[in-house]
Amino acid sequence: MSKPISSQSQHAVEHELPLHTPSTASLLLAASIATIAWLALAAQTDITVHRMLARGLSVFDGIERLSSYLTNLTIFAVAICFSCVAARAGSPVGRFFRKPPVVTAVVVYIVFVGLAYNLLLRYLWTPSGYRAVLNECLHTLVPVLSAVYWVLFVPRFHLTVHKTLLWLIYPLGYLCITLWRGSTSDFYPYPFIDVGELGYPHVLLNASLLVVAFLILMAVFIALNHRRPH
Repeated sequence: MSKPISSQSQHAVEHELPLHTPSTASLLLAASIATIAWLALAAQTDITVHRMLARGLSVFDGIERLSSYLTNLTIFAVAICFSCVAARAGSPVGRFFRKPPVVTAVVVYIVFVGLAYNLLLRYLWTPSGYRAVLNECLHTLVPVLSAVYWVLFVPRFHLTVHKTLLWLIYPLGYLCITLWRGSTSDFYPYPFIDVGELGYPHVLLNASLLVVAFLILMAVFIALNHRRPH
């Protein structure tokens, strides 16, 4: 006779995705999100690196420019997270990214990216051809599919104030690093944080409004989580 599972072990299993009896749909959707994210990131990397090489710069400069954009960093996080979920990764890193609070944080990040782009940046340029397809994958398809996965397959979980505050490390860290990098290179990836054009008072006001918007989005996901049945 097999030994009964302790409450502690059972608690640990219940806090990893996919659930111990995952449906084919949940695995297929997670794998689809990961695949689209990896392909989109690879395509964007190729475009950015070739553009920087054409300017006489190096591959390293291309990777640095790629990492300047919140979209690319967040797509990378989505690709890793949903790869771990789809593969049911058992490594420490894999099990970390399979935890519902972590998956939820990643989904909040990518939904925020999608909303920010479609509300603030879409009007700045109109790509065509495969660039248009890539743009929609990065800013619409992956955010929507990630939100659908969260609604359908992420169960209710316990979330402490401490863990919620940890979600802010990523966006605030990105903002601080971007402003610091901009002060040394004079390159700002988004017009609403361009210190050279707007000045620090205006940029800090814009940044504060974005942080408030992110907090509201966090609150929406937290409220939805608490309203779910156990």
